Amino acid sequence: MPIKNGSVVMRVDVSSNGLGPFIPNKRFHVNINGFLERPREHELQFTVGNELFHLIPRYFVNVPSRPLWYTVDQTPVLILGGIPEEKAILLTDTNFKDFFLVELSIDSCWVGSFYCPQANFTATIYDAIATESTLFIRQNQLIYYFTGTYTTLYESNHGSGEGWVRVLANECIKRLCPVHFHSNGSEYVMALTAGKNKGYVHFGTITDGLVSFELLPRHQSVCSAILVVNCSITWAVFVAGDYNLLMLVEIVGPTSSKYFQVVSYDLVSDHLAVLYTIPEFIPDARGLEFLMILGTESYTNVPMVPKGMSYNPFNNLLLIWGNFLLQSFNNENFIYLADFPKELSIKYLVNSFRGDMAIVTENEEIWYLLEGSYQVYQLFPSKAWEVYINLQVLQQSSLYGPNETMVTLFYEDNKLYQLVYLIDNQQGRLVKRLMPVEQLLMYREISDKYVLEQQGSHLTLSFSNFCPFTVMRLQELPNPQIYTRQERYRAQPPRVLEPWGFHSENSLAVYQGLVYYLLRLHSKYDKPYADPVHDPTWRWWKNKKQDQDYYFYLASNWRSAGSVHVDMTSYEKIYDLKAEKELPERIFLDKGTSYSFSVFLTARKSEVQHAGPSFQVLSPVDLAVVLADPDCIEAMVKEKILVNRNSVLFWVTLSDKRSCFDQGISGHHLMKTSMLIKVLGSSGHCFQNTNQGPRMQSNLMVPVLIGCPPGKRLAFDITYTMQYNRVQNKHYFDCVTVDPEMPCFLFRDIFYPFFLIQDLVTGDSGSFQGSYVLKVVGGGPTLDTIKEYSEEEIYRFNSPLDKTGSLIWTTENTTTTEDLAFNIMSHNSSGIEWLCLENSPCHDTVPHNIFAPEFFFKVLVSNRGVDESTYCDYQLTFLLHIHGLPLSARRAFLILLVSASLFVGLVILYIVCCLLSPYMVKVCNILRWKINSIIGLESYYTYSTPSDSRAFSHSGTVSWRSSRLNSRCLGLKLIVKDFEWQQLSTV
Repeated sequence: MPIKNGSVVMRVDVSSNGLGPFIPNKRFHVNINGFLERPREHELQFTVGNELFHLIPRYFVNVPSRPLWYTVDQTPVLILGGIPEEKAILLTDTNFKDFFLVELSIDSCWVGSFYCPQANFTATIYDAIATESTLFIRQNQLIYYFTGTYTTLYESNHGSGEGWVRVLANECIKRLCPVHFHSNGSEYVMALTAGKNKGYVHFGTITDGLVSFELLPRHQSVCSAILVVNCSITWAVFVAGDYNLLMLVEIVGPTSSKYFQVVSYDLVSDHLAVLYTIPEFIPDARGLEFLMILGTESYTNVPMVPKGMSYNPFNNLLLIWGNFLLQSFNNENFIYLADFPKELSIKYLVNSFRGDMAIVTENEEIWYLLEGSYQVYQLFPSKAWEVYINLQVLQQSSLYGPNETMVTLFYEDNKLYQLVYLIDNQQGRLVKRLMPVEQLLMYREISDKYVLEQQGSHLTLSFSNFCPFTVMRLQELPNPQIYTRQERYRAQPPRVLEPWGFHSENSLAVYQGLVYYLLRLHSKYDKPYADPVHDPTWRWWKNKKQDQDYYFYLASNWRSAGSVHVDMTSYEKIYDLKAEKELPERIFLDKGTSYSFSVFLTARKSEVQHAGPSFQVLSPVDLAVVLADPDCIEAMVKEKILVNRNSVLFWVTLSDKRSCFDQGISGHHLMKTSMLIKVLGSSGHCFQNTNQGPRMQSNLMVPVLIGCPPGKRLAFDITYTMQYNRVQNKHYFDCVTVDPEMPCFLFRDIFYPFFLIQDLVTGDSGSFQGSYVLKVVGGGPTLDTIKEYSEEEIYRFNSPLDKTGSLIWTTENTTTTEDLAFNIMSHNSSGIEWLCLENSPCHDTVPHNIFAPEFFFKVLVSNRGVDESTYCDYQLTFLLHIHGLPLSARRAFLILLVSASLFVGLVILYIVCCLLSPYMVKVCNILRWKINSIIGLESYYTYSTPSDSRAFSHSGTVSWRSSRLNSRCLGLKLIVKDFEWQQLSTV
């Protein structure tokens, strides 16, 4: 299928049409696996190694779980190492719906040295990270990478055709650290070293499939920068939005005492600073859920042992974890979460980046944390887990068993999943199953919050519900497409004109071709010239609409070709998608735009509260809106108390403050932030029963992306430009050879360009009202001779400051950029006057025929730095066809001189011919008569016959010679006589 924007991650959503029984929605992953190849006449095989077909129990039984690391939302293939004493990984392109066990084709070297001591050698793959096109692994102290074959991502193939590539071979790598989000057109990975470079980080960048590493900090080690002798980096986190590297540094003091610091390194300014010194011991919370670390609190005698960090770029939450949990939203002030027991040690975190996370400890316990709250819940092992397992056993579920080992834990579509190895009847298998977080929290509430009351002679069981509301509804949600930026098409299958009505291979092939062409139109809809109708499917049917009734007539009479009828209206783009009763997955905000909705809450308590002498009604429930970046976005909340319904209606408006983003390309370099909707006192207590099971309420986090939304572009409005130019110039002259895709404009006319802002998601198409800079960046007299101009030439051809006589165009508009280098134009500008001065490339263009010269200008239009109405950096490059260019004075004079000379020469030749024509006629007559006479005499002597053959032979020769002589004499006599007669006639 045609793929737009080089995506290799695709999801297919299947939903019911709402008729009949309820069918839950289903999502399938259709990712491109660039690590497979098909040799000629062979089956598929892996390029990274050899597939193993047996899952041996020792690979998984009693083996510790390991984290699944990858670039979020754009990694097609996931890998998981940790198989003991095997250089093998689990590989999947369907998020472990199915998977493969692959033995890697790496050299498994063991390079030990005095600065990198190795106690023992193992074949185990410890760290494994997957990016969009490249896989990274660590074995012992060495790291390898393998780049897949993805021709849809890059113009050229950067695949690792010769196998795994070993990098940083002279370094002692102790750990790989992932970077979960791509940014700036690249992905990142970090390698931490031991030995000689233990105070540095090897920062890896993956751009277009090419891998490069840089040693950071650039000028000196972290140890030298923070003025310590002995230190090492335990963990590193890269904050891409700020180009900032956060490092967890372990420092060994003079007395061999250890302590830890959080160090920040700015990649742009090379500035390094200590942000926070972690306390040596765990604080004493004294029964509190959390404790603000101020330095004045008391501490226990349990030492703090940090092991890693986690950062969420959407809400700026930094977590430091080990045998404790510290969280901070500004990297300076930290809060200690006391619910997590200090006797446990965290092995890794699993973040959904949507407001919640899972915690896995060294002894394989699973804990759960809602971001924005301070409570940590134990999911496994727990009483709630035992209740849930017993229910699954009663239902004879195949996803649970008595002997199981967790392999990994990960989020998919905001739901937590386990990959578990089960043994049933001496047979082992890997199972992907849902981790029922909501149900476990509900069971926990029931098991902890119940009361036995005496009623008469028996006890009754009652439960306490701590959720402050009974109903929570989202209302007045706007249409989602303008905010989610998801383009949708309707493509219904063709109608089968057969009695049984089932699809055949022919009808499915037709449907496949229709969907293919629809996606092709979608991927190719990026023309610089705007169509009269802003829709990719317009060109598909524009020439067949008039025949729609005819095709419908054939289908009604079962006479369609191939017994298949295609309805033209069944293939269209959807612009009016209605909102569901939930917040979108993410929100894109342009400059000054806003998102509004309302929240309806019905309180559990029915009593009405009043305050003050004015008898003011107090809200029975409270709603909080938490913003990750209040300097960039703002929220306004208005409430309306409905006393008769014991409810409150909140109107929430989220707006951009026009202050935190410059300009960027559509869909690129967006700023990540978030909005959290929270009902006070409800975290972990409120659930909604749905047909798909319980769903958590009251904590609604929405990622917000600030910048130029995807799917917006600038296009040349050729239709309105032609209409306006015809009105202003009182005429319009197209080229002699008309091209409907690229109309011409006359050189001597004032040119008034107009542009459109087209929204490919919502279908909106309106005139561009902002300011822009127009430059001619290339050109040529024909399409084949168009040349790109250099920066110096672009300045000379377009700048009003040019003094070299090279300007191509000018305008009466006086507004210029800050450096006065270029004119700033808008839709109200006075138009463009073409000059083509002496030193410009369009000056003195040689015509190729009898018509006036033509020239193709390559024009660049950009609003970068001159338009304050949007965050979008619009750039449009298109060809402009100008005809009727004037000739230079020299060439015009030369053409005039040559033309006049030819004309005068022709006139003189005509006069001479008229004067000499009588004599020429006479001479022609004389010559004709002489030629006829000679021909007549020769014919006469040639056909004369003698009496016998010998006499004929002899006398014939003599007679021929004498006749030849006589004819010559006769001819001379005739000429003399004729000349004398002419003399007498003249006299």
